[in-house]
Amino acid sequence: MMHRKLVGITLLLLAGCSVSPPQPEGQQGFEVEPVAADQPQIRPSPQTSKAALALLAKARQAANEGRLSVAEAQLERALRIEPQNAVLWHYMAKLRLHQGQLSQAAGLAAKSNSLDQGNQELQANNWRIIAQARYQKGDKSGAEAAQRHAEQLLE
Repeated sequence: MMHRKLVGITLLLLAGCSVSPPQPEGQQGFEVEPVAADQPQIRPSPQTSKAALALLAKARQAANEGRLSVAEAQLERALRIEPQNAVLWHYMAKLRLHQGQLSQAAGLAAKSNSLDQGNQELQANNWRIIAQARYQKGDKSGAEAAQRHAEQLLE
């Protein structure tokens, strides 16, 4: 049963979807908007190297099998190859969010945004990661501000 839950979470993680976090005590009434399932998945640019693409594919497969440490290692290798690849940083941020490493998740999402300021879909998804991380840390106003930023990017 636990393995099924883990696989379900990781499928959502690397498939470009995420779920709303549980609402902390005293935070009812505000819900961070999840990445909708019908939104396009964030994909690497055509300039992404074959090596980085292969590592990303291996990371997704490992995550689907519940091997998060392997997925993490594959993403880290891909980032060593392409440290300026905003999409790879985005996926690492999502992984960190689901691992409960909230400060790292928000920081990596911000790094992804700093590397690719032209992709509004990527930017919005990164702001949603930041919102979820802030929300899970109990920062309601910070989460709301990040969520508004994500929404404004897609208007």
